[in-house]
Amino acid sequence: MQGLWENPFRVAAVYVATNALIMLVLGMLVVRARVATRTEIGDGGSPAMQGPLRAHGNNTENVPLPLLMMLFICSLGGPVLLIHAVGAPLTLGRIAHAVGLTQSVGVSIPRFIGMTLTWIAFIVGVAACLWLALMPPATSGIE
Repeated sequence: MQGLWENPFRVAAVYVATNALIMLVLGMLVVRARVATRTEIGDGGSPAMQGPLRAHGNNTENVPLPLLMMLFICSLGGPVLLIHAVGAPLTLGRIAHAVGLTQSVGVSIPRFIGMTLTWIAFIVGVAACLWLALMPPATSGIE
């Protein structure tokens, strides 16, 4: 049996679980803000709701596709390193972006870094999926 860091599916599962935990925390921060501002739906016109709502919303918008691409990379026989090349910038980027939005809804360095890393994850994932899907499989040389 391959170890955790040698099996692409296990590595992808770690990134999926970590990003699910980030989503859970961001959802809890929305609920906390709702309780504090007594906002039942939307932002209720409260500036205190904007950061948590956008952090959660942005995460919801940007996380599913890279995770799906990681699973396709696994299914198409991609190496563990390729899973890390998508999962690490995605996860670090999502954390940085969330930190940036908890500090300010305006422009911030953590938000910029977070989105840049997220886009890197997208670009690597897209390139990897296309490469693995369109390139013929390597042959062993013995036929």
